Amino acid sequence: MQITVIGTGFVGVVTAAVFAKFGNFVWALDVDKEKVKLLNTGKIFFYEPNLEELVKENLKKNRLKFTSGYQEAVKDSEVIFICVGTPSAPNGQADLKYVFSAAQSLAPFIKDRVIIVIKSTVPPSTNRKIDQIIERKTKNKFFSASIPEFLKEGTAVADALNPQRVIIGSTNKWVVAKLLDLHKPLQGPKIVMRPESAQLTKYAANAYLATRIAFINEIANLCEKTGADIEEIIQGLGADERIGSHYWYPGPGYGGSCFPKDVKELAAFASGIGERDGLFEKIDRLNEERIPKLITKISQRIGRLSGKKVAVLGLSFKPNTSDMREAPSTKFIPLLLKSGATVIAYDPKAVPSARKLFQEAVSFTTSPYKAADGADVLLLLTEWDEFKQLNLEKIKKVMRGRIFIDTRNIYDPQKVKKQGFQYIGVGR
Repeated sequence: MQITVIGTGFVGVVTAAVFAKFGNFVWALDVDKEKVKLLNTGKIFFYEPNLEELVKENLKKNRLKFTSGYQEAVKDSEVIFICVGTPSAPNGQADLKYVFSAAQSLAPFIKDRVIIVIKSTVPPSTNRKIDQIIERKTKNKFFSASIPEFLKEGTAVADALNPQRVIIGSTNKWVVAKLLDLHKPLQGPKIVMRPESAQLTKYAANAYLATRIAFINEIANLCEKTGADIEEIIQGLGADERIGSHYWYPGPGYGGSCFPKDVKELAAFASGIGERDGLFEKIDRLNEERIPKLITKISQRIGRLSGKKVAVLGLSFKPNTSDMREAPSTKFIPLLLKSGATVIAYDPKAVPSARKLFQEAVSFTTSPYKAADGADVLLLLTEWDEFKQLNLEKIKKVMRGRIFIDTRNIYDPQKVKKQGFQYIGVGR
């Protein structure tokens, strides 16, 4: 089958590469010509494990091509995926200008009976607006559908090849059959529903996971005032099969490109249809306030930050990605600098992005031990594997101070304390 993927960000490149792997011919389109030129050499402009190898493999087999030309990419395709960004507007609602622009640009070139699939995260009713845009530009018959993505940064290729579910939003039997055939190589359940349900399912999934993080942080706050330990409580919660032990992450709150944006957009969407002052607005506020409150708690424990050298380990919002969008580091570091601290930082993949963001305000280095050299405080923000078994004896020898802040609860507090550190975790 020949397909087109519009948008070559994280979702678009993964989608294009995976469908090409299954033997389809895929055009991947982006209006940024420099980006297209780079992608046609097999170079990916962000870090995602195994993705660059998959792109190069399919370029070599001539099953994947990148282009900036809509006519070239669209005219012979049977299925077109819209995978462009949907950033939040100032009022919190999803800004759909890139989705609408893609629809307007593809419309004059589509073949008869093409299926246009919205993979971008969009609010319910977006399909009807897309239909209206395309109808004004073509006389050919077309169908729209929604197939939301559920990719996790750091494991996106594995998620795309082995999805827990594929949700197909369409009420047309021919469209459903065609899309089921396209997704046939993928294992896991295929769930068919209305487009509106598919789109709201994506928001609901991310909002629920964000809620778990916000909830466990609220419990962690209680632990710090009562002598309870959040890790013990998580064990107790996990023993209840209705709750489960998965996805409890006490720490600096949720970040990344999806959860903060999607929770804000769901709150704004709910408010826009008359459901105001609900749970989603509260979850968003709690997350926005999380890191400033942590900084206050840390300052109360260790004294003034002014004049202290802080070694920050971890800049990306999670391991196995270079993505710094809404990363804890982007909120912690400005507050540390404002408090008068100096910051030296290390991350296995995100330093180039961090340099652009922080410029000369932050120093960067090439290992956790170089970051710790002469530091008063070690602040662990991202749970990269190489941070999970630090040589604490070596760290202690090179540090000037003895403060170890573990925002991910990676370490056993007693073991760290035995090495002579003052340990500060979350909810412990």
